[in-house]
Amino acid sequence: MAANGQPASANGASRSAVRLAPNGDSRQERGGESKAENSANAARPNAQSARRSWFERTAYAALDLGTNNCRLLIAKAGGDDFTVVDAFSRVVRLGEGLTSTGRMSDEAMDRAVEALSVCADKLKKRNVVLARSVATEACRQAVNGAQFIERVKRETGIHLDIISPKEEARLAVMGCHALLEAGEGPALIFDIGGGSTELVLVSTNGVVPEIIDWVSVPWGVVSLTESERQDAEDAESLADTYKAMRDKVSASFTEFAARLPKDGGDHRLLGTSGTVTTLASVYLKLPSYDRRAVDGLHLPTEKMREISRELARRSIKGRAEFPTIGHERADLVVAGCAILESIFDIWPGERLGVADRGIREGILRALMASDAKRRNRRN
Repeated sequence: MAANGQPASANGASRSAVRLAPNGDSRQERGGESKAENSANAARPNAQSARRSWFERTAYAALDLGTNNCRLLIAKAGGDDFTVVDAFSRVVRLGEGLTSTGRMSDEAMDRAVEALSVCADKLKKRNVVLARSVATEACRQAVNGAQFIERVKRETGIHLDIISPKEEARLAVMGCHALLEAGEGPALIFDIGGGSTELVLVSTNGVVPEIIDWVSVPWGVVSLTESERQDAEDAESLADTYKAMRDKVSASFTEFAARLPKDGGDHRLLGTSGTVTTLASVYLKLPSYDRRAVDGLHLPTEKMREISRELARRSIKGRAEFPTIGHERADLVVAGCAILESIFDIWPGERLGVADRGIREGILRALMASDAKRRNRRN
């Protein structure tokens, strides 16, 4: 039952502490006890340790089916964090053609089901106890979204939950907020997806960021690219297309931008998406993508603007010359650049934080936290 987000095991584990007297003698705290009671108390820390050990061996999974990608993370709890034991990512372009037809094509759905079948095999192989599988903008918008969800359940056993834009934004914040730089005032966390972009203004006064305001706009790298089809690749046409993309995105940000504080403090920025990780890898001139080099990096926004404009001036073939872009991302990356620059316009921070983490990590943390609480109650 792991694929539908329900516990696959009734066994529990507890993280609650066993209280002892200062000298370790439980009789001091509770008064005189029988020999049997003392034996039980002595065994309690061992039982607790066993339950904790069992909890930390438990596998959890988070699956995110977006408009462009299918991504899976399988992890085990460990202290305040988790350890990834398996992962999967594939470009499926589920939202291909959705902007013009309102439907997900048969070919796109076939690609997604094939990728999800790989995920289902991994869930079984890793004996996942608890999982959550979510779908975002493509399934929210497509008229055949519900039928696709049923097909996935029938053919793979995975129960996809079509989440709201607000939930998508919340999970993204949960997954990446640890990478925010220290600073004054609120921060802006954003997720440039395939079919939509979420912007979240957060306060960082507490341990966990508090969401102050948020917005989701229907422009992602797939939807924006398809809305501005480009037949020619001469310099003038490329410039016109990029301007049209920037204008569309800027217009969609207008109401949210008006609500942003005018004295934004340090204007901290943190982005979680393929766009920011790809541009960061271009900035670093990586011969191949390396998550360890990119995740947690903080870069000058002006350099990100320069790279964005350089890519916008190039043809698809010219963009593909960058090894971390290649042919797979060459046609979509400029739309991401247009969205990124529009975000810089409304929140002019000097540095951009780069997160190769987001929704899946947010799901995993939520699953582990709720499971730990459930086990504590039971034990």
